[in-house]
Amino acid sequence: MSASQRLTDLGIVLPPVVPPTAIYVPAKRAGNLLFTSGQMPYEDGVLRTTGKVGAEVDVERAQELARACAINALAVIDKEVGIDSVAEVIKVLGFVSSADGFTDQPTVVNGASALFVEVFGAAGHHARSAVGMAELPMGAPVEVEVIVRIEDAPEI
Repeated sequence: MSASQRLTDLGIVLPPVVPPTAIYVPAKRAGNLLFTSGQMPYEDGVLRTTGKVGAEVDVERAQELARACAINALAVIDKEVGIDSVAEVIKVLGFVSSADGFTDQPTVVNGASALFVEVFGAAGHHARSAVGMAELPMGAPVEVEVIVRIEDAPEI
């Protein structure tokens, strides 16, 4: 089953890509790899929640926000190369704005990782880092970036 069909089956409609807020592009392709810029939990162009995980934002809500970041990353991928051209997810990097003493960043980023497996099946399994941060842009609790390998692209 194609990734676009899985998205339909999951009831996920990819949102419009949020324009960059600084001097960068939403994604950059190098050969058969596509690198997304960090995606935050925007909905309808508005940051859904602000605050630190482990203080204003609980782990369950942070997982939902990480999933939203992943959906936004899929929107970027779809716009750049088409979601069905993804051969596999290579790497996910999740940043979690963390309250003092909060150490459960991997559980938060699971919200993004689980989505990639739901959409791409075995090809969605990836290497990953989940990093605690003092602050993220605009007070976002979570930010996610992704590297995917594109099918039928020349090897680099």
